[in-house]
Amino acid sequence: MSGFFGCVSRRDCVADVFYGTDYHSHLGTKKAGMAFYNGSEFSRSIHSLESAYFRNKFEPELEKFKGSLSGIGVISDMESQPITITSHLGRFSVVVVGRVLNADEIVENFLKERWHFAELSASTINQTEIVAMLINSGDTFKEGIENVYKTVKGSCSFLVLTSTGIYAARDKYGRTPIVLGKNDDGYVVATESSSFDNLGYTRVRDLGPREVVHITREGVVSILQPGCRKQVCSFLWVYYGYPSSWYEGINVEDARYRCGAAMARKDDVDVDFAAGIPDSGVGHAVGYANERRIPYKRPFVKYTPTWPRSFMPQSQCTRDLVAKMKLLPNEAFTKDAKILFLDDSIVRGTQLKDNVVKLKEAGVKEIHMRIACPPLVYPCMFLNFSSSRSNFDLFTRRIIRDLEGTSDLTDDMLKDYTNPDSEKYKKMVSVMADHLGLDSLHFQRLEDLVEAIGLPKEDLCTHCWDNSSYL
Repeated sequence: MSGFFGCVSRRDCVADVFYGTDYHSHLGTKKAGMAFYNGSEFSRSIHSLESAYFRNKFEPELEKFKGSLSGIGVISDMESQPITITSHLGRFSVVVVGRVLNADEIVENFLKERWHFAELSASTINQTEIVAMLINSGDTFKEGIENVYKTVKGSCSFLVLTSTGIYAARDKYGRTPIVLGKNDDGYVVATESSSFDNLGYTRVRDLGPREVVHITREGVVSILQPGCRKQVCSFLWVYYGYPSSWYEGINVEDARYRCGAAMARKDDVDVDFAAGIPDSGVGHAVGYANERRIPYKRPFVKYTPTWPRSFMPQSQCTRDLVAKMKLLPNEAFTKDAKILFLDDSIVRGTQLKDNVVKLKEAGVKEIHMRIACPPLVYPCMFLNFSSSRSNFDLFTRRIIRDLEGTSDLTDDMLKDYTNPDSEKYKKMVSVMADHLGLDSLHFQRLEDLVEAIGLPKEDLCTHCWDNSSYL
């Protein structure tokens, strides 16, 4: 997904930006970077994180940023950023979270006007540079940011570091969060509110969709008022968000407890205990176990000292290896056990299938799986969670293709597979369970997920499950 952190302070803010950005490392890391302004000049650093952690890469460089009173940092699952440019608006740096769907169209229009791009992401155009160019095409920062909103299709939240402070601009439909915090010395702005606590900042509020603020040491000034349409990514509560974070006033872990409890109320399978696939499945499993008043245990433990998150590597083969190596079965709880597992979702299905094989080898008698969201039928258009080169990388799509006997799946054909009361849906889930070697498989109903989150359906992006979205 990516995440960012910014700070404007009356004192040196380098450590706060460093640790605040590091607290976004769970959001899927490919690249990371920081940029600072020390009152006279800008400086920045960018590193690849595919084989290392953020702290290891950036800690040796902190001394060169010393004395900076404002800065931004980003964990990116896409391009190299921040982008720093010099323009008629002055010198500024930009970090972006989101996905620009019409990037080719925007680039073509700029090229027609004889603008150029540096191609900072190998042979492709860096979407952060696209956003920087759109900002630069305005006569003021406000006008430039409005250009981004008018032009970009997809999802785009961003921070702009200038000599006067930081502009924070949330996606026009609020798909990704921006949260403000403060202490006696200044202000912070971030994707994850959980990054505030240990740095001594208190959460102030969320920016609204399409809202823009200018943050200085003296305060926060509204530049553009919030829009009226909102579609926050539901996966923030299901999967992406850190358990202690809050979005729209709703705590992530609390929403996961409610999500697991909702599944428990519709379940009566006979099991010895409930368990979560770590990490994001744990909250859902605790909610399930508490609601059904059955034990919660850990037949899988995660080995984190040397194995990073499984979706970090770019090759599927390496992702599968990491997923296999990081989860260790505990035979004290697996031999002859009937276990119900909770997980956040099924994307490609390969990791879950490997986990089932591993559990059976460890002596598990029955494996029942409950998934905290509906089946993923549509690839994500706005972030990078379930996006891939082919729709058939999605496990659900492959099953539907096989059931329909064709790769030409129309929206009308897919609609039946998103209705949990249809016979096609029930057949699809049954075939999924057989493919994965499960004794039973149930998915959360969309209306129960929406209720567990606690926002109106129209305020949530549920595109992955029902193909609904604003562009």
